[in-house]
Amino acid sequence: MDIFVGRQPIFNAKKEVIAYELLYRSKNLNEFPNIDSDTATVKVLVNSLLHIGAERVMKDKPIFVNFTENLLYSSIFDWLDPAQVVIEILEDIPITKMLIKRVYALKEKGFKIALDDFILNEQIEEYDELFRHVDFIKIDFLLSDMEERLKIERKVKMNFPHIQLLAEKVETYGEFNSAFTLGYKLFQGYFFEKPQILAGVSIPPNTIQYLNTLLLLNEEEPNVQLIAENIERDLSLTYKLLQTINIATGQFKSRIQSIRQAIMMIGIPNLRKWIYFIAMSEIQIENSEDFREEIMRTSLFRAKVCEIVAKRNKKQNPSEYFLVGMFSLIDTLLRRNLEEIVQNLPLSDNVVHTLLGQQTDMTPFLQFSIALSKLEWDQLEGFGEKLGVNVYEMDELYSEALIWAEKSL
Repeated sequence: MDIFVGRQPIFNAKKEVIAYELLYRSKNLNEFPNIDSDTATVKVLVNSLLHIGAERVMKDKPIFVNFTENLLYSSIFDWLDPAQVVIEILEDIPITKMLIKRVYALKEKGFKIALDDFILNEQIEEYDELFRHVDFIKIDFLLSDMEERLKIERKVKMNFPHIQLLAEKVETYGEFNSAFTLGYKLFQGYFFEKPQILAGVSIPPNTIQYLNTLLLLNEEEPNVQLIAENIERDLSLTYKLLQTINIATGQFKSRIQSIRQAIMMIGIPNLRKWIYFIAMSEIQIENSEDFREEIMRTSLFRAKVCEIVAKRNKKQNPSEYFLVGMFSLIDTLLRRNLEEIVQNLPLSDNVVHTLLGQQTDMTPFLQFSIALSKLEWDQLEGFGEKLGVNVYEMDELYSEALIWAEKSL
């Protein structure tokens, strides 16, 4: 499934890009689609950080993201890096004591706060308390008049010099020059650059696997092995879990050898929240094309073959062999360069090298699984001899792996 994210740069006075604002897009057009705001924000985050990839979207710069009132009070921030995400509080969110308390809690976590499309309402008494925790105020130069802007500028300059004023929807040089003269530090708008559209591909989810996994996670004493086996049945879940490891743990050099290990690293409470978070982003997702379903079936087939043969050869890490088969077609699914994909997954060097075509001790297992999936009998006998699998066992192995893959879809 094709996915899109709008990205508009934020510049400083030297016209250097210092951050990006991310915008939800459902197709390759610069317009906001008909979708509720909660879903739009969650999809922006999932599409950017998991599907397209944080490195490609962010380029080592923070991202400004709109958060609705519902999401501000949710647990979504447990999955976000404060160094990466600036929280934009939308203009329609009421300024209350409860909001200020929540903003303070988010600041304690390390997040920076921006007020979006801000207009000063002098009847609201809580501004002073709120402004102490605000890092940016975004002022719409297209909709606000000079008098409205002056009220905000004076209040910030006199009492809250730590706040950076951001002039947005700056469309002419005159507007830029005016904002710069008045002390604005940051700028955004068509005068600089229209929003760019970044495209990617998401792996279609298996909703039943999400529900099954959530049921297992909600048991009084969750069985980690059963949860791991359930996740392994879904390429979409497996891929997103591995993408999330670095975000959730902050261990950017983590390497995992099995889904069970990934679960233990992330923890059951965090995994439960993560599954809910991912499930939210899959609302109204379109049906996958037939060929994608076939590729996913083949990936699962290869994964199971690699695992079974690794166990027969008494390998210490059959789960790692499973991952080799599982991700052997990931570049076809995502329509992206394989090297780029695996560099952003917490896989062991052995798995990565095998997937990239380098000769490793795992290579014969992957080659055998590929040949078996294609029923290339002229190659299977040679591969099977190396791995101790005779022709009669191949037939049984084919049926076992195929039945498992079919049940997993």
